[in-house]
Amino acid sequence: MSLQIALLRGVNVGGKTQVAMPALKTRLVELGFGNPRTLLQSGNAVFESADLAGAALEARLEDDLERLLGRRVAVRVRSAADWAGVVAHNPFPDEAKADPGHLLVMFLKEAPSAAKVAALQAAIPGRERLQAHGREVYIVFPDGIGRSKLTPALMEKHLGAGGTGRNWNTVMKLAAMVAA
Repeated sequence: MSLQIALLRGVNVGGKTQVAMPALKTRLVELGFGNPRTLLQSGNAVFESADLAGAALEARLEDDLERLLGRRVAVRVRSAADWAGVVAHNPFPDEAKADPGHLLVMFLKEAPSAAKVAALQAAIPGRERLQAHGREVYIVFPDGIGRSKLTPALMEKHLGAGGTGRNWNTVMKLAAMVAA
């Protein structure tokens, strides 16, 4: 059994796609995954998988959630080792300590090219800073995420793909869950 983290995109925000975390845990058990746990109400789950990982696990969860909810929900999956890498490769350690709520990690399906990252960096309309490492883009929002003009739509336009973001507080809470 390998420990996996699933991040659901866009659930329980704006009233469109509601997913109760107890129901998500129950569904993970029904799908054959072990020891499911959730964090917060924003679609974070940690569980054990015997036979699926990576893109195959993402597809399985997305297909099941579509049947269950009647709409497609993007899911990004990382193994426990992947998650340790996310924490270790943070290019903004000072910001993570001083203001973890304004450091966001965007989890993508595939690693963006250097050209796409450079295009996004050039399009930043404010004081935000970002760096990519693998399938993650680390973004500092010094003036807050809610007021930023570096929107998910702008990121998707330049990166060519959508992702799901988690602030550094959530990244570290999930790291603690995986380590426990």
